[in-house]
Amino acid sequence: MQHNRRVPKAPSSTAALPTGPGVYRFRDGRGRTLYIGRATSLRSRVRSYWGDLRGRGHLRRMVPKVAQVEALACRSLHEACWLERNLLEQSLPYWNRARGGAEVPVYVVLDARGLAPSLRVVHDRAEVDAQVACFGPYLGGFRVRTAIDALARVLPLASTGTRLGGFERDLARLRGVGPHDRARIVGVLTGLFERDPDAVRQAQALLTARRDRAVAELAFERAASVQAQVRALEWLAAEQQVTCDGAGDYQVCGWAGGRLLLLQARGGRMNRWSVRPCSAEAAARPLAKTPRAWRDFAAVNAELAAALDG
Repeated sequence: MQHNRRVPKAPSSTAALPTGPGVYRFRDGRGRTLYIGRATSLRSRVRSYWGDLRGRGHLRRMVPKVAQVEALACRSLHEACWLERNLLEQSLPYWNRARGGAEVPVYVVLDARGLAPSLRVVHDRAEVDAQVACFGPYLGGFRVRTAIDALARVLPLASTGTRLGGFERDLARLRGVGPHDRARIVGVLTGLFERDPDAVRQAQALLTARRDRAVAELAFERAASVQAQVRALEWLAAEQQVTCDGAGDYQVCGWAGGRLLLLQARGGRMNRWSVRPCSAEAAARPLAKTPRAWRDFAAVNAELAAALDG
């Protein structure tokens, strides 16, 4: 006679998890970290551990040990991926299999100088000439290169060069682009990499117009390819602050419901995360030291920490 295995229920506290992206952490009854992960939707991802765990069977023995769920809501999946990577590089919990993640960090170089301006992807910032603009880091070399290939079509910086071969000159004529367009294109690209909303919308509009033309022409494979570029551009332009070259060391604090959330960054990488009981009076000093740009993030996640611990 076959018996149905009872699927355990997720802890009631998981109802407080947001449906957006973020990082989660499981602790055991002694407060030890069991596992750190990232999610597109925190609520559905965390609750899935109390389901059938298809494809994640190695974690089945971990789930009964989980006594506490913690989470940080992030501003984008890109930010969540960076935060997970930083935390795992700092300390690898027993049930995680590898430090970091599958995505490779890269930078985008915008060289607007001379006869042959260019836009390219590099792995090491140290190899970039100090006289050119370098943006990043970004996670995911494939996605970033996909976005750069797309930008090369809709904002063709290379076609503004003054030393073009015959094919390049013909391509520039077809695109209606010349040296006089360089400043405009550089301005849009710079704004995009700096996450200026107007520049991001302009680049997205150019790409979605290409996709819609392909659909109208019944070129569905081309439309699917451009849609992948649209998603890659969204990844490139996504807001993230947890990994910023040159940001140095800093501390971010938030307080809610008697809980102090403490996040620490070293060398611009946010890689330490703790929550502890704390009175409002004792929290006042670390809260005052939190950088202004981080206060909303800290407040939201302090409320989340209190709700999950309540």
